[in-house]
Amino acid sequence: MSVEPYREITFDKDADGPAGQSASLVALARQGVTDLVVLAHGWNSSPSGATRLCSDFFAPFPGLLAPGVEAGYAGVIWPSMMFTGEPVPDYRSLVTVLPEKEPVLGRITELLTSAPADERAFAEFGALLRELADVPDAPFPGTAGPRHPVPEFLVADPVETCALFTAALEAEHSGERGGAAAGGGVEEDRGDGFGEGFGDGVGEGFGEGLKRYWKGAREALRQATYYVMKKRAGHVGERGLGPLLGEVARTAPGLRVHLVGHSMGARLVAYALRGLPAGARPVASVTLLQGAFSHYAFAPRLPHDPRRSGALRDLQHRVRGPVVACYSRHDSALGVMYPLASRLAGDSASFRGAGAGLLGADDPRWGAIGHDGVQAVPGTVERTLAAVLREGVPAAGCVSVDAAAVVGSHSDILRPELARLVVSAARTGRA
Repeated sequence: MSVEPYREITFDKDADGPAGQSASLVALARQGVTDLVVLAHGWNSSPSGATRLCSDFFAPFPGLLAPGVEAGYAGVIWPSMMFTGEPVPDYRSLVTVLPEKEPVLGRITELLTSAPADERAFAEFGALLRELADVPDAPFPGTAGPRHPVPEFLVADPVETCALFTAALEAEHSGERGGAAAGGGVEEDRGDGFGEGFGDGVGEGFGEGLKRYWKGAREALRQATYYVMKKRAGHVGERGLGPLLGEVARTAPGLRVHLVGHSMGARLVAYALRGLPAGARPVASVTLLQGAFSHYAFAPRLPHDPRRSGALRDLQHRVRGPVVACYSRHDSALGVMYPLASRLAGDSASFRGAGAGLLGADDPRWGAIGHDGVQAVPGTVERTLAAVLREGVPAAGCVSVDAAAVVGSHSDILRPELARLVVSAARTGRA
């Protein structure tokens, strides 16, 4: 580990963690730590990969801190999905985070490997996806509860679903939309984040006719696992990290906590705000790096439906400092596949009429906070990364930061400029 003191906060899929985690963090405060920086990794990380990410991300911090600031560091390690960019997903990695679904995953892998040109195989594949996502065989879309409606693609005709995803993949692969290459000089995708690698292998080994639609089937599997991980990240944040920070605040009220999350990890730390006990305000800043959740999450009312609000309405007020959302137009994972996944999860009409605006990015209802920042929250400040590094992050409220100058892809977060941004938001940097 590049920094000390460092602790790991671990949760299982049910948001349960080992005993003594809050005591370990409280001990840091008693040892003189004034500020605790907590990083939650995204959905495509193994535990060892998550630890390496924390080490690499935290490495610049000691040289950025002001005299008198005693920082501690923690990584939130949660069971996210390891999903490679290979034509057939990594079966072993999938089973690691969904061991109870091993028979289902085994059969899904067989179908993706053989790619039979048979509608019955697609019907079986659709049923297996529903079983993977714990969706009943014949639900009505939207009936899984107010927080987790059943995505339309899981209950629609599986051939239609796979055809839609195939068309989206091929459109992206053929350059119909711009991506990270438009940035010039920024880092290429490492393939270790939400939706990364979704275009890999688009033209490889699937053939024509119905066989061609198995390209889209692979993406349908990715979106099904996205649905599972979306629920898991929010659950771990609200039922795991939030209450844990509340425990720490009761015993060490002076410890300032700075939450940082990448991709689905951004969703996790944001939902931790909802899980804080009443009256607890240990969080001094939040920095969301390429967040894979709705840009309307904090909105008091949705522009397209003023009767409804965002899932995290007004929770920025539970933070003593700013809530900073970094975004980049070069993040094709959030600019292409996130809107498509969100659209299929929330509006059956748009799925059936998918011919217009196929990739979904033109409809603001389905945008990600990591693609265009915080939306529909009055008073949100918009800045470029260069501006906030020069002038400082505003002291409170929502702040959208355009980081396209340095962030060239969804996983491109190991940048010294982003470390400086976190330090600025935390008010712990050198003058």
